[in-house]
Amino acid sequence: MDLAADLAAVSVRSLADVRGAAEALRDIALRLGEFRVAVCDNIASKQTMLDADGNVLASEVFGWTGENERWWADSRLALSSPIPRACRYESEPFWVNAQGFRTRQPNRYLDQIGLDNFEKRALTKVAIVIPIHLPFGQIGAVSYNCKDKLREDLSTEYEAHADYLGIVTHRFVAGYVKAHRTRQWLPSDCQLTKREVECLRWASIGKTDKEISLILSRSHATVRFHIQNAGEKLDAVNRSQTIFKAAQLGYLGAAA
Repeated sequence: MDLAADLAAVSVRSLADVRGAAEALRDIALRLGEFRVAVCDNIASKQTMLDADGNVLASEVFGWTGENERWWADSRLALSSPIPRACRYESEPFWVNAQGFRTRQPNRYLDQIGLDNFEKRALTKVAIVIPIHLPFGQIGAVSYNCKDKLREDLSTEYEAHADYLGIVTHRFVAGYVKAHRTRQWLPSDCQLTKREVECLRWASIGKTDKEISLILSRSHATVRFHIQNAGEKLDAVNRSQTIFKAAQLGYLGAAA
């Protein structure tokens, strides 16, 4: 395996590169384990992935054309399938079948995701999955599905290839997203102060300005000032959007 060559092949620098990069990812998957690739760059979006000419990558490149294979046309899949749901809680490659999720390190959140009727809901019997966590809170989900429909165990392939697939997959999806991004939703180089972040963190878990002022031993007016000032920096229209944008930029982190 030549990682440098594969990374160059799947890199997307402009829309014109998308088709060739997708074909390269498809060929890498076939080479490593006779996998079929299902790629979603944003599990929160109904928009399917397209090449520069508007062709659907899932069908045109990755071959999902069968009567029961048009997963990319079902906008409900991200909510009903356990695979994209798991990608909200895990950032490292994992493999999954009806018996459970297998990760490098234990993840109690995945243990609580129901896997009943797995094959029907996930549209696969077994898969290696690469979660793609991108800037601004965007999450992609890419599954490598075994062409042998009788296979239920990918432990060997996971140990051998999951990390490699994770690297090349992230390069492809991240490049695709950048090439397709046309609108700037967040201000550039926004720098919040320590006090602004502190106030927003408490606000993000539901604390009122009065409660925050007691927690931080600051006046009510001071807390309001910090939150309003953060909102101006983030070009937010209200308190909720201020918290949302701050979270997208990673200022708030996860609750301990």
